[in-house]
Amino acid sequence: MSEAKTSANPLFLREEELRQGIELLFFAYRDFTSEADAMLAKHKFGRAHHRVIYFVGRHPRISVSDLLDILAITKQSLSRVLSQLVTDGFIIQHRGPRDGRQRLLELTEKGVEMERQLTEAQRRRFARAYREAGAEAVEGFRKVMLGIVDDPARERFAQSRRDGGRDGGRERDQ
Repeated sequence: MSEAKTSANPLFLREEELRQGIELLFFAYRDFTSEADAMLAKHKFGRAHHRVIYFVGRHPRISVSDLLDILAITKQSLSRVLSQLVTDGFIIQHRGPRDGRQRLLELTEKGVEMERQLTEAQRRRFARAYREAGAEAVEGFRKVMLGIVDDPARERFAQSRRDGGRDGGRERDQ
């Protein structure tokens, strides 16, 4: 009897397999962001706005410095995007309880609704792909993605798993 063959190339480190992985990531990101991009364009927002809305929604009352760490952007870049989101009523800033200079960010009701709409489209896409791939493939995907992510961000996910929560390793400002 011959052994069943799998469609995956056991020589997955060959140049063609690596290039195909890179291409798949490009196409997946393009399609993953397409619905959100269309929603954002209605407000004259871009992907930077989306990232800020997402992470502020994911971590209510996140400090500006923690958000800068997550996004790995300059203060000037964040300031431009954040001021627009505050002016347009999507985010509110609170003073820190211990340090009045600290700014803690939170979505307004309008921001919560925007984040929900943006994330729902992407969540559906992930749910479909996860369902089609199965639990073992999902864990493999997670391992591959963690392998692509640099160490500081990787630790956020290890901490999140240890905590069993959605905090992503960030300590609460409370």
